[in-house]
Amino acid sequence: MAEKTRYTDEELEEFRSIINEKMELAKRDYDQMMRVLTNQDSNDVDDTSPTYKALEEGSSAQSKEDLISMASRQQKFIQGLKAALVRIENKTYGIDRITGKLIPKERLRAVPHATLSVESKMMSQKK
Repeated sequence: MAEKTRYTDEELEEFRSIINEKMELAKRDYDQMMRVLTNQDSNDVDDTSPTYKALEEGSSAQSKEDLISMASRQQKFIQGLKAALVRIENKTYGIDRITGKLIPKERLRAVPHATLSVESKMMSQKK
């Protein structure tokens, strides 16, 4: 029996639904982060105590940086999911871009935007 070179249409549909679920959650999280960053969810009144305000601004700047970093990672994740949907449309989803072999389903269920098997990823990191 020849080695399977691509996932079936049914399998691709299963992956599409996993990706769409993750995309919905990722977009919701990203939107929430952006609302916090742009103070759309804030209804507080600025504190008038200068000492408190100075301490608050220091910690606020750090958490804003953290939030910007998280939002950036989330945006990259969303882009990866969108690219995975394109690969499903092209019927190239789940094919390791180095070896050309199928990426195991377990990996794709855990990391649906993966383009490398664990082995290929390990080899590429050693270089």
